[in-house]
Amino acid sequence: MKVVHNSRASDGKQKLIAATSIVGGETAAAYEKIVRKDRYNTKAYDRLMVIYRKNKEYAKELKLIEAAIKAFREFYSKTVKRIPDKKTIRLSKALLKMTGLSDKKGNPFYQREPINKWIKRQSLLLSKMQKQK
Repeated sequence: MKVVHNSRASDGKQKLIAATSIVGGETAAAYEKIVRKDRYNTKAYDRLMVIYRKNKEYAKELKLIEAAIKAFREFYSKTVKRIPDKKTIRLSKALLKMTGLSDKKGNPFYQREPINKWIKRQSLLLSKMQKQK
């Protein structure tokens, strides 16, 4: 048995969360269930990506990364739309442009976390898959 997480419960007793078989897919199935229930759980996405990488399931990992990036881009686009003041949005884009953090159209060069981290991971995974061919 491999200890995945070690934490203290509220009653002071030691609580161990263990994975019986990472290779068998039991832990992956648990994290997949969490991701299905909560699309914005970054820790579940990260752990599932690590499990897929260790099991050398690169196609599954790539699919998961793409789904995670899509979900968080959608989430962040919804939060930007909640700002009712168009003047604030225009000033924010102008500030980004003046500081050199966006292109001429006002699109930022850098993505919010965890998207930026996952894009880097995606490019590393694609290069690794190309080397294997």
